[in-house]
Amino acid sequence: MIEVACRVQASIEAFYGLEHIANMADYIVPAEREQLLVRHRGNEVELRLELPANDIFQIIEGVSHFVYVATRAAQDRTTTALELEIQAEVDKYVVLAGDLETLDVDRSARLRNRLYERVSFTNALHEERYRIANDTALRFTRRLEKTHVAERRYSLLRNELNAFFACGQEDKLRRAA
Repeated sequence: MIEVACRVQASIEAFYGLEHIANMADYIVPAEREQLLVRHRGNEVELRLELPANDIFQIIEGVSHFVYVATRAAQDRTTTALELEIQAEVDKYVVLAGDLETLDVDRSARLRNRLYERVSFTNALHEERYRIANDTALRFTRRLEKTHVAERRYSLLRNELNAFFACGQEDKLRRAA
């Protein structure tokens, strides 16, 4: 699980052109479900990432949370829980799509369907946030599929995904509309 998580971290950092901020393996604790624990101590942010062993979707989500929070903290920027969930949903698409230069509409649609259209929400406490994040990622990736993947505009697709990563919650919601 740690090896997979480190490969996902490298993939996300490479895709978005991010500086490697931390060796995530030092922060991972095996657990039943994915959870990023964040504690502020003065000007520092302490992180602990709990990950399950055999669920690639939760591993990608946890790694996305870790990378996003660490990147935002290094930039002295804040993030919201919803923003974190939206980015994680889009990062699942980015990681599982693989090489974007070979992505076609059929494979993108199958991936989009698997990630966002055949889901259930089991955490009643945070269900609304998860549902909004899922719906936002669905709309965003569907739009990218129509405007960039279908036309094989891969550099524009990459640029749009990078811009999405860089923006905050309100802009993420706007870009997906």
